[in-house]
Amino acid sequence: MNAYVTDTVGATPVAPANLPVSRVEAFIAAHSFDRPTLVLDTDLVARQFRALKAGLGRAHLHYAVKANPAPQIIETLIAQGSHFDAASRGEIELCLSLGARPAAISFGNTVKRASDIAYAHASGITLFAADAEEELEKIARHAPGAQVYIRLIVDASEADWPLSRKFGCARDKALSLLSHATALGLHAVGFSFHVGSQTRKAEMWTTTLDQVSTIWHMAQAAGHKLDLLNIGGGFPAFYGEEIQHPTAYAARVIELVTERFGNVPRLMAEPGRGLVAEAGMIAAEVLLVSRKSDNDLHRWVYLDIGRFSGLAETEGEAIRYQFLTRREHESTGPCILAGPSCDSADVLYEKRAVQLPLGLRSGDKIMIRNCGAYTSSYSSVGFNGFPPLDVMVL
Repeated sequence: MNAYVTDTVGATPVAPANLPVSRVEAFIAAHSFDRPTLVLDTDLVARQFRALKAGLGRAHLHYAVKANPAPQIIETLIAQGSHFDAASRGEIELCLSLGARPAAISFGNTVKRASDIAYAHASGITLFAADAEEELEKIARHAPGAQVYIRLIVDASEADWPLSRKFGCARDKALSLLSHATALGLHAVGFSFHVGSQTRKAEMWTTTLDQVSTIWHMAQAAGHKLDLLNIGGGFPAFYGEEIQHPTAYAARVIELVTERFGNVPRLMAEPGRGLVAEAGMIAAEVLLVSRKSDNDLHRWVYLDIGRFSGLAETEGEAIRYQFLTRREHESTGPCILAGPSCDSADVLYEKRAVQLPLGLRSGDKIMIRNCGAYTSSYSSVGFNGFPPLDVMVL
């Protein structure tokens, strides 16, 4: 396929000769699609798992199922020996139905329905997250004797997509929650945190790890017998800006953890994006190219996929996807990129224009790279009647 890549910050296109054609890219080039379709390569998922696991060493890798719950991905990871981080009963049922061991699943959402806690407990799951007294009380009632870890709020993230204060508790509450869990008959085993999604460099973890290690050592000094540290996600994917090789990245993160926490008996990591994003590409189509006035400097390019049909992570233009077309060697120009729905919020990139070929026309095929994470799982059921994102697995 003759094609080139332009990234969404307007850099010079990469020459076709420099681009190895992946199995996914070759498949999309050879086929037609009547709706936006995510094409996944599970061989790439397995390869990325092995690369991350090599760097994580003794840490258990719990795949964050929410990133992409395709059954073929779960089956691939089970075969690789992965553990799983589940956010809901549905994700637990999926993993168990495909052969995951209950002992390999943690219920990592801190906001859970009581009946779902009971289901997880009855299914043999013993590890739960919490960040509030009431959540601990629900766990104690419906999963008596379970292990719990307390999720902490962390500040000053350098991630491309810092997480909000929706989950976690502040430092002044962390120790009291450990004590409350113990008083309820639960096993308070440690802490978890999330450094922020798409933390591109391992060194960006240092400030967060410093914050968490202070609380960890305070808890130990207060007599709490902690043996589990869940470092969460944050492992990056490539969206046009340089990132480290996954093995080197993960190994450096573990070095930083060990420097601050010592030899923690149990380490967990929860990659989602960093495990599956680069294994998928979306086949899409240009619906319209227009200008709002004859003097407009920017074209508007409308795709058949938007924020409601899989590209929710363009919110705030935090994740900058890359695009691939068949228009070899054409000059490029800036454009505003938008989705197809009749909602004015369905604009993907406007603050920083996207560089796309000047000859782009309606009907042109366009591929969106590294879309294996948080696309199909974010896609709506059918907003405005547009179909949800199809998924094909090679």
